Amino acid sequence: MTQDPKISLIGYIDVPADRYDAVAAALPRHIELTRQEPGCLSFDVTPDSTLSGRFNVSEMFTDRIAFEAHQTRMKASRWAEITQGIPRDYSITEIPHTIDNKAT
Repeated sequence: MTQDPKISLIGYIDVPADRYDAVAAALPRHIELTRQEPGCLSFDVTPDSTLSGRFNVSEMFTDRIAFEAHQTRMKASRWAEITQGIPRDYSITEIPHTIDNKAT
């Protein structure tokens, strides 16, 4: 039996200085809602330690269906309104599930 691959998104969003406060204020709710979604294994958005205005993004979902459901919800959210037009750079990767066949 084969499981669908997990979906990983890694990247960043570069927030202009004039929009930083609004984005930073909306971020905790965006993280909270995403982490509550079915199939969300991890979701982190953290300020970059060297580039001002950059937030590093790391997401992991159980499968493409969960990832696409997240994308659909996010595109209709307050977060999408607040961050509309802000440059993003993301890489999406499929990660096969591993099966541990070790005897116990």
